[in-house]
Amino acid sequence: MTDALKRLSDEGVAIWLDDLSRHKISSGHLGELIDEHHVVGITTNPTIFQKAISSDEKYDQQVSDLAARGVTVDEALRMITAADVRDAADVMRPVYEATGGKDGRVSIEVDPRLAHNTKATVAEARQLAWLVDRPNAFIKIPATKNGLPAITETVGKGISVNVTLIFSLDRYREVIDAYLSGLEKAKSLGMDLSTIHSVASFFVSRVDTEIDKRLDAVGTDEARELKSKSAVANARLAYQAYEEVFGSADGSVEPSERWQTLERAGANGQRPLWASTGVKDPSLPDTLYVTELVAPNTVNTMPEATLRAVGDHGEITGDTVRASYADAKAVLDAVGKLGISYDDVVQVLEDEGVEKFEASWNELLASTEAELKRLTPKEA
Repeated sequence: MTDALKRLSDEGVAIWLDDLSRHKISSGHLGELIDEHHVVGITTNPTIFQKAISSDEKYDQQVSDLAARGVTVDEALRMITAADVRDAADVMRPVYEATGGKDGRVSIEVDPRLAHNTKATVAEARQLAWLVDRPNAFIKIPATKNGLPAITETVGKGISVNVTLIFSLDRYREVIDAYLSGLEKAKSLGMDLSTIHSVASFFVSRVDTEIDKRLDAVGTDEARELKSKSAVANARLAYQAYEEVFGSADGSVEPSERWQTLERAGANGQRPLWASTGVKDPSLPDTLYVTELVAPNTVNTMPEATLRAVGDHGEITGDTVRASYADAKAVLDAVGKLGISYDDVVQVLEDEGVEKFEASWNELLASTEAELKRLTPKEA
């Protein structure tokens, strides 16, 4: 099963798991995925934690203790999720050490209700970094307009960041700029840049979901021919934007002077991370957003079902990105010619993404509150 996953890893794609629970950690299942299935990182989100906390009795003792102390639901939520991320980071620590900090990472997200509040996002990022207290933790910050300066400030304080919720090419370029600005700030303060890492999470499947819906509304043969092609095209052009700044792995594309200056000072590049890689359309191959996005120095974070599908029948044929820039641009141009606005699509996706994150967070708060009530000790 692991041959395809090994080939994927050998091509320079870091395989991360988009899932975490206390059961996965304590049962040894996470360790098995690391040892046998080439998993070298973990991402989390409110939906993942909501499912775990509401269905796993392994949280009961901690929740009962928190209830006995009378903590607020917000504080309880942070203590519970930070404990999971801390324990997972400890399991991942050998990978972190073996890769010089590049992988072995576990991500925890700032409160998505702060997505449009720069100062609060920075404060939350600092609090989470302190609370988890592991060098291989990533703090997830959404790439909203107000999130961009928060990324710069957080990186400038020496905190490693997973920038999430990126849909557009322009916003991705702004994310790269925010990261470099943060490194420059950290450098001016005399920090060791080699200790700061980052990934930029570029969302994939949702782009097809939104554009395909609009193509269906157009209804022509040309529109139908373009279905399920936009997400991969968008991600491939994002990788082209990555190479324009950080250079190519084979040296054929020179890095920017700005990046070269930071790299000489010990800085680490910000890898593109393909997120939302489970297919939403059951008619599509279940490995589509993995096999079509193979390129050096990338991360693909997958639900376990997608991970196992790739291991079982994924066809890894080498780099499927760098020779396809012209075709990718042609796809998005053709979509635009049908009257579908790229700018509108990515703005809708960002707005909906923030709303979905907030809704998931509120569900997570509600689940945590219910568990606190259920496990509150009875008075003697």
